[in-house]
Amino acid sequence: MDTLGLLRIRVRRGYNLIIRDKIASSSDPYVVITTTQQKVKTNVVKKNCNPEWCDEVSLSIKDLNDPIELTVYDKDTLGADDPMGTAEIDLKPYLEAVRLRKELQELPNGCALKKVQPSGTNDLADESRILWENGRITQDMRLKLRNVESGEVLIQIEWVDIPGCKGLDPDF
Repeated sequence: MDTLGLLRIRVRRGYNLIIRDKIASSSDPYVVITTTQQKVKTNVVKKNCNPEWCDEVSLSIKDLNDPIELTVYDKDTLGADDPMGTAEIDLKPYLEAVRLRKELQELPNGCALKKVQPSGTNDLADESRILWENGRITQDMRLKLRNVESGEVLIQIEWVDIPGCKGLDPDF
């Protein structure tokens, strides 16, 4: 199997998303997450520019360099859905921490493994922390949407090993 593992993405909520339904002065947003081989989407939240999705999606990861794109859309009844912005999920800092997980077993719960700052190479809206909790490594990311006047999306990512897959360990 050429899959390395699963990336679990919890799409939590959106902030200050742009109004695309001018008549209702709102939007009906949903999120689509894509790689070159996969596409998953959240539920639609009706008439809300600060939606709470609380949806969980998973992507099987075959290539760690494959970009993961997050796009927010406004669901339309007639015609094509309107784009509301995009962001890229930068996995590099997170995967560096996950590769060290065997050495982390003795760390206290809630320990921050790394802090990632917003920069020109990521779409973070503010500092993101990679945490060790209950034997899991997670990262909360507040992503600033590009190609739009305003909007942010809060997600959490978590790596899931799949039995029989190569995984992230270089000595497999």
